[in-house]
Amino acid sequence: MSLYLIIGLAVWLYLLSVLKRAKLPAVYFIVGSVGWFFILMYLANPYWIWVMKQLVTRGVGALGSLLGWSETYASYSMLSVFHGSGNVTILVDYECSGIIESTAFWALMVFFPVYARTEKLFYCLTGFIWIYISNVIRLFIVVTLVHLGGVQWFFWAHSIIGRMVFYVLVMMLYYTVFTYSQISRSFYEQYLNLWRRKKRV
Repeated sequence: MSLYLIIGLAVWLYLLSVLKRAKLPAVYFIVGSVGWFFILMYLANPYWIWVMKQLVTRGVGALGSLLGWSETYASYSMLSVFHGSGNVTILVDYECSGIIESTAFWALMVFFPVYARTEKLFYCLTGFIWIYISNVIRLFIVVTLVHLGGVQWFFWAHSIIGRMVFYVLVMMLYYTVFTYSQISRSFYEQYLNLWRRKKRV
């Protein structure tokens, strides 16, 4: 473990204890979320980043292979998109893995004061799945447009259209979980009741 991480962790924990004693919940939430985000990002490198790249590559690759639009090279986190007589290679890198968005969501959820621990765990899991599916949709849009229109569509598909779709879907998650928390809580309670009924059976 890095010395800088140990010092940063000690300072962060001290700040949290001070803010909690001072009863400043808003500042506690901000400092806690930001600090936990950086800790998670540090711990994610390199293993969890590689796992996320693999999951996304395989998810998008499965859809592309099913339609015959692309070929997957999972070990290299690459997709080869067919267009006409040629191929366009797409590399699923750190930015495309969804790790930043997932860790940001987890960091906010851990320090969000509305939910209980079991609810937070539930939303961390469902949020991760939602972000993953959103990311697969984003990259599949890229594959679709490049397959149909060629390499000249790559910039528009990757940087504009796909990204807009992805962030709209992520904002829907944030709005539902953080802003409209009463609806989220009822969704969690419905899931819990369904799980309890199945357990009884």
